Amino acid sequence: MPRYFIQLSYNGTAYHGWQVQENTKLTVQETLNEMLSRLLNQPVSVTGCGRTDTGVHAKDFYAHFDVTIDLLSDKDKWIFRFNNALPADIAISGIYKVKDDANSRFDAISRTYEYRISKKKDPFGIDASWFLYGELDVAAMNKAAALLFDHTDFSSFAKSNTQSFTNNCKIYKAEWKEEGEILVFTISADRFLRNMVRAIVGTLTEVGKRKMSTEEFVKVIESKNRSNAGFSVPACGLYLADVAYPAGYFKE
Repeated sequence: MPRYFIQLSYNGTAYHGWQVQENTKLTVQETLNEMLSRLLNQPVSVTGCGRTDTGVHAKDFYAHFDVTIDLLSDKDKWIFRFNNALPADIAISGIYKVKDDANSRFDAISRTYEYRISKKKDPFGIDASWFLYGELDVAAMNKAAALLFDHTDFSSFAKSNTQSFTNNCKIYKAEWKEEGEILVFTISADRFLRNMVRAIVGTLTEVGKRKMSTEEFVKVIESKNRSNAGFSVPACGLYLADVAYPAGYFKE
């Protein structure tokens, strides 16, 4: 049976994360499964490139599924039909035919997240960023963020009691940039641990508030103890921004 990837984005505010839940809570995966099964008139179960938590957004997300219908014969029509059947907070932008053993989760070579902090209270942005009152030392936060490159074990920022076989990750990028009233943290790695980005951001804001030095930040990493790190910042400011696959991956 042919395998396809869909490329999508979503506002995660209304959803209890990506992953289908055993209870009746609404998820992005469940919403896609129901829509695709109905429109394609056959059971469809999508596998996502990751598992975003409740309230987390995705600018760039991939999911794969198998279906007997040729979706590329009129790709634009199918994209239109899918989007017309989806709620306004989920949008599909691409459909790709891939090898039968392609896997949206395990074949990804890197992922990039963004975390957005608003320096000004904005009633229209409450679900799109985290409002943090007070000044932050961005230079100190960038100095501390650069120290992440020197480490691979990020147990200090991992959620406890997960099924992850290792807490080692290779970070490729970690930096803060100011965009008007918004402060954006961008981080790329080969893989991420559950809750890792939100815990890193929470700890870096402690540096930005001058409550933690860069030396103390290193000690937090080296302690491999989650209780030594900062709090987990709210989900509303977190976005999965990019998922990368090997060169030529989507070429037939």
